[in-house]
Amino acid sequence: MTRAVDLSVYLVLDAGFIGQRDILAVLQAALAGGVTAVQLRDKLAPRSALLAQARRIQTLLKATTVPLIINDRVDVAREIGADGAHVGQEDMPAAEARRLLGPGAILGLSVTKAEECATVDPAVVDHVGLGPIFATGTKPDAAMPLGIAGLRALRRRLALPVVAIGGIDADNTAEVIAAGADGVAVVSAICGASDPEAATRRLARAVAAGRRRGRAVAS
Repeated sequence: MTRAVDLSVYLVLDAGFIGQRDILAVLQAALAGGVTAVQLRDKLAPRSALLAQARRIQTLLKATTVPLIINDRVDVAREIGADGAHVGQEDMPAAEARRLLGPGAILGLSVTKAEECATVDPAVVDHVGLGPIFATGTKPDAAMPLGIAGLRALRRRLALPVVAIGGIDADNTAEVIAAGADGVAVVSAICGASDPEAATRRLARAVAAGRRRGRAVAS
């Protein structure tokens, strides 16, 4: 059973790109701008610090319908009762993450190349994080960019909803959505923006424009 989540504007909240600003203030602004899903990503934080941060974010999101997804740390997601988790190909196997999280949690899985499409089990995973689409500086160990052509090709091989990630901003979002992505996941486009609310609104408008473009091509 697929656990539905609105992937339209998916914020990967990473304190490393926020600078000296308060992470909750950035998140609040993004929520006002129309963010539809939030993933907390911090590869370096000690477990106790990540738990404390996740709980603060969870408290803020309780008044909304926006889910909290924890990157990689399935143990943290499980302990705080987060809405779900996201794992990469080198992280905990998706089947094990599902076993630990239970049937009701949201579970995303990263796919970076064609060979990895075979690892996506719709009975286990709810959506795919596909990318990087473009070159990105927010993930030093990122795979080679897929480009729009690669996005289209792999999208046809994936039966689940797809959120595209990697080098995405308001200028290229419409093209990404028109190519088949259900949503866009961004880090610096919101976390690094001087006005996160306005940046989120631009992304949401670009998603809508891309969907219109995609429908026009399909018809």
